[in-house]
Amino acid sequence: MRVVIAGGHGKIAKLLERELAGRGDTALGLIRNPDHAAALRAAGAEPVVCDLEHTDVDTLAAHLAGADAVVFAAGAGPGSGAARKDTVDRGAAVLLADAAVQAGVRRYLLVSSMGVDAAPADGTDDVWAAYLRAKKAAEDDVAARDLDVTVLRPGRLTDDEPAGRITLARHVEPGAISRADVARVLLALLYAPATAGHTLELVGGDSPIAEAVAAVTA
Repeated sequence: MRVVIAGGHGKIAKLLERELAGRGDTALGLIRNPDHAAALRAAGAEPVVCDLEHTDVDTLAAHLAGADAVVFAAGAGPGSGAARKDTVDRGAAVLLADAAVQAGVRRYLLVSSMGVDAAPADGTDDVWAAYLRAKKAAEDDVAARDLDVTVLRPGRLTDDEPAGRITLARHVEPGAISRADVARVLLALLYAPATAGHTLELVGGDSPIAEAVAAVTA
């Protein structure tokens, strides 16, 4: 499988790249900073320098040529303001969808966040509220494309070692999940095309990943 990952230098992305490389699959990581190329190669991925905030659909589609799937794991990141939550967490996700349509890549995995269904509560930090709105807008826009989309909404992310046991469903109680387990779930979803059309929340739990993913479409 050939997979292009937007946000290729992110923590989840690099973990996914290692998982794909371990299976003998090909991972291409889209990065903004060429200085990050060595880290991607160390993770077993091919770095592709492409700034998603400053590119166009034709250029991006060319990078997707021959891919079996794309994964949007990019984000403006800590310290960014509300404007970049929109240009990255929403705008770049939509641009990737448009490029996937143009390149003929149907499978699209979107890493979103729990908590986006409800409007931000009164008193919510402005940047966090912008992040939640951007993620929900990205979900809605990407899902409207003629693509096989799975939206994954992890809970609170940790850097703990992978547990290999999760709770995965349309709605789950709030909780935490390791980034390593998120990467393993993304890998399982890539190999579970029947999960297309599903929006899934993810936290730590009791079910082995393979069983939890299979149960989604049972």
